[in-house]
Amino acid sequence: MAPVSESDSNNEDWMSTLPEELWDIPLTSLAIPGSHDAMSYCLDISSPLVRSESDTFRLLDGVFYCFTRPVIYRWATTQVKGIVEQLQAGIRYFDLRIAQRPYETSNDLYFTHVIYTQLTVVKTLHTVATWLSDHPKEIVILACSHFEGLSEKRHEDFIYSLKTLFGSKLCPCNADVTLRGLWSSGHQVVLSYDDQAAARHKVLWKGIPYWWANKANADELLQYLEWQKELGRPDGFFVAGLNLTADRCFIASHPQVSLKTLTMVNWECVKRWLEDQKPGADPTNLNVIAGDFVGFIPFCSLVIALNKKLLKERGP
Repeated sequence: MAPVSESDSNNEDWMSTLPEELWDIPLTSLAIPGSHDAMSYCLDISSPLVRSESDTFRLLDGVFYCFTRPVIYRWATTQVKGIVEQLQAGIRYFDLRIAQRPYETSNDLYFTHVIYTQLTVVKTLHTVATWLSDHPKEIVILACSHFEGLSEKRHEDFIYSLKTLFGSKLCPCNADVTLRGLWSSGHQVVLSYDDQAAARHKVLWKGIPYWWANKANADELLQYLEWQKELGRPDGFFVAGLNLTADRCFIASHPQVSLKTLTMVNWECVKRWLEDQKPGADPTNLNVIAGDFVGFIPFCSLVIALNKKLLKERGP
């Protein structure tokens, strides 16, 4: 297995060090590194399955727990770096899947990916808010989704917590989303909330489209992304997911493989494709690019470097 890339270890202030020629370009036209299932590095292997899993899978998990749990953990873990390490590596888009654990007596919310995380949502986002205070020119996009088990009241309580936590850092959904505009206003957080509750709050952005190939090899993943590019980019923020996915048949037939080894085996092919991409407003250009095991592979530096292509287009 390759060592952690040194090239992703010094990107904590990459937005503030972009050339001034890029300060007035909308963030929707910049290349932004993203983390798919950003909190899966701290999954609780002993937690219940998420509510959306089928009854059949729950039965199998109950009967063959000692076999299923290590497999679930290997394939549900998409990141190995903590939230601060991801920020320092250059990640500025975070895919955050939120839920209330069944039978939970407290009001704490957790992150999910098949099972639940050890860390709670509010505690984690408090860490993000503190980091942002120390890096006042860095902007993050927090994409909150799924919300399993949340009632309408629980949504409102959670949104109140988010407003309290981030305060004036929250960027209204009609704001000027250029670096210069955000810096002048003090806004640092674009908070995407993929639920109808978002419509009731000016500081919540609607759900951000995510191109998910649902493929287990690089060739099929990249074919899907090229097909999406031909259809044209959505308005506003959107995400091209470089993450691979394996169905249960693939997992059962590859007992020695994990999502991490699958990602590494396919990385060189994905890397070559990534280096050829361009940010910008044209229909085939990309915006947020999300991946797995960020910081472990030199993903962030490659995505950030794509912004240099915008300088060439603008000329002297």
